[in-house]
Amino acid sequence: MRTLYEVIRRPIISEKSTALAEIGGKYAFEVAMKANKQEIRAAVQNLFNVQVRDVRTMVMHGKAKRVGSFETKKANWKKALVTLAEGQKIDFFQTK
Repeated sequence: MRTLYEVIRRPIISEKSTALAEIGGKYAFEVAMKANKQEIRAAVQNLFNVQVRDVRTMVMHGKAKRVGSFETKKANWKKALVTLAEGQKIDFFQTK
């Protein structure tokens, strides 16, 4: 069994993910490639003390990068879109 911090790598904070969070209560996370939906659900619920309604996952394929005459490929990574229950939210930037 993976720990919570092995399952959830980092939140994805971009213009698009911020709009999803404000409108639909959906949050994006980078997760471990071998993490399944049940592990992601449990990790988000325990880390942020919220009720998760739905989890959707997708594998983001790494882009090809070129440096001079050499071409390499970035690693693939897994993204999870987590929908919270009605009226719940996660505040990544807590201010006092």
